[in-house]
Amino acid sequence: MLTFSLIIPTLNAANHFPALMNAIKGQSLQPCEIIIIDSSSSDKTANIAKDYGCRVKTISRESFDHGGTRTLASQMAQGEIVLFLTQDALPADNHAFKRLIGCFADTHIAAAYGRQLPYPSATVWGRSLRLFNYDEKSHLRTLDEKKFYGLKTAFLSNSFCAYRTSALQEIGYFKDNLILGEDMIAGALLLKKEYALAYEAEAHVYHSHDYTLWQEFKRYFDIGVLHRNESWLLEEFGKIEGEGLHYVLSELRFLISNHKSYLIFYSLLRNFAKYIGYKLGKIHSLLPIRVVKHMSMHHGWWNKMRIYY
Repeated sequence: MLTFSLIIPTLNAANHFPALMNAIKGQSLQPCEIIIIDSSSSDKTANIAKDYGCRVKTISRESFDHGGTRTLASQMAQGEIVLFLTQDALPADNHAFKRLIGCFADTHIAAAYGRQLPYPSATVWGRSLRLFNYDEKSHLRTLDEKKFYGLKTAFLSNSFCAYRTSALQEIGYFKDNLILGEDMIAGALLLKKEYALAYEAEAHVYHSHDYTLWQEFKRYFDIGVLHRNESWLLEEFGKIEGEGLHYVLSELRFLISNHKSYLIFYSLLRNFAKYIGYKLGKIHSLLPIRVVKHMSMHHGWWNKMRIYY
């Protein structure tokens, strides 16, 4: 089995660490090291991580970058594979790491991501999204399949995702200065290098968000910003509107099958908010910066951008 380094970016994660570290220590396949990249937490995250034997690298909050920070960690790593986990993702059983790392027995695979299950306390919206994005069937995707799957061909999620270190080096690691989506950008570049991306449905973590309608608007605004600034993604893989319609229909079926038809109108309202947010994000350069920062989930990102698009 290939060696792997586990990398977790953190910010005030002290409340998550006992459960997370216990789940990690219980894995049937152990990392050769655990690297914590901590954004100057105001709690005891760094000290707790050191107590668990982790390598800790502290950075300023202002310097955190979705891609750049993960590149920093990847370059520190000793493993043949780098496995990324977010602080709010919890391995669901003792074999999550083994099943995900096992994908790399196929030398054609450059990256693999696992299945994210909704936490038991997740709302209907959090559960619906996780079931849509992470189904029960594993798959392998290559660039040739983009005509069938469009942009989703390049889908990866760094909440629970592993990369072959040598393949990451080939694409220059993760792109920096992205508002989000460093994982999908990496996936697209790896596909263009003729590698394959794997989804391992038997590798499970708990990870879900219960976004409000306004938070959904802001997240999709940021996705629109990404797609405007990285327009080559849509040119290469196609637009996302068709996938959005598939999700709307999936969510409606989910509500009906779970006897929550009374939420259909609110579901349509939430998805309309996403659509408007996305469209506004695509034209963010035409909007006042104060308005843009208010509509963005990652408002701090705008403060450190040297050029405002």
